[in-house]
Amino acid sequence: MTSLSFLLILAGVLLNAAAQLLLKAGTNAVGHFEFHFDNALPVGWRLVTEPHIMSGMACYAVSLVIWIMALSRVPVSIAYPMLSIGYVANAAVAHFWLGEDVNFLRMLGIGVIVVGVIIVARSS
Repeated sequence: MTSLSFLLILAGVLLNAAAQLLLKAGTNAVGHFEFHFDNALPVGWRLVTEPHIMSGMACYAVSLVIWIMALSRVPVSIAYPMLSIGYVANAAVAHFWLGEDVNFLRMLGIGVIVVGVIIVARSS
């Protein structure tokens, strides 16, 4: 895998992770909601006008373009497992930014995933 290919994959993964975190921050700002026929428009409007959600959607759009560029250079059997890098980024940022609990078992599970990603990356 070339350096450019790896950077494209990493950028796509990190943008995808950022999108998830921003969407979560947006739903935290909006609060718990349910869609019903009578509230679909007001709730939908709150969601599409929430800055974190809009930013998360933008991250998804950019990550999609970057991911397609990465897939044009790297086999999907190599690229797709790299998405697991996002688990590490999400756990760390969710802990520090959103105050989520990242306990020992969760860290251990993420560590196992990282080892698997390293094995896959070295298999090419």
